[in-house]
Amino acid sequence: MVKRNGNGGTGERGNAETRTRTPHAGMPTTRTLEDQIWEALASVVDPELPLTVMDLGLIDEVRVTGGHVRVRMTPTYSACPAIEVMREEIRAKLRNLPGVEEVQVELSFSEPWTMARMTERGRARLREYGLSVPSSRSTAAVTCPFCGSTNTVLENPFGPTLCRAIYYCRDCHNPIERFKPPAE
Repeated sequence: MVKRNGNGGTGERGNAETRTRTPHAGMPTTRTLEDQIWEALASVVDPELPLTVMDLGLIDEVRVTGGHVRVRMTPTYSACPAIEVMREEIRAKLRNLPGVEEVQVELSFSEPWTMARMTERGRARLREYGLSVPSSRSTAAVTCPFCGSTNTVLENPFGPTLCRAIYYCRDCHNPIERFKPPAE
């Protein structure tokens, strides 16, 4: 079993191994099946945001028993329309790995997803994409990703997806999509 938190920390390691060759050194290296699974998960992108499921901190746990893989995932919102798309992409990517016969992607709502699960790289990518990212304090002012001003106002709590709201910057006059924490 391998567990990772949203910030990339790891728990204990399994021992299923595959041998691969590095492209430059030509020296054989040993990578566990779990390592290959985590690499594959790091390439699954949320269809609504420019982030991977790993940068969002959605993946709670991976269990490997023989050729059977079980992934536990905590979505940002229980009604997120992207959940099934991500689950199917996870299944497809993991089924392509040698030694994987069956993949289950279970949803977990036992602990709510919070912004604390998102990696710093994920936060930076959202800002680069032009989304305002809340600080760890959801009461902090909304910062415009274009000019840096906090002279902003909520225009519509309903953005293009459930996880975004629309603000307006009074200084540079741009509309702002803000990634909103589930508590809002």
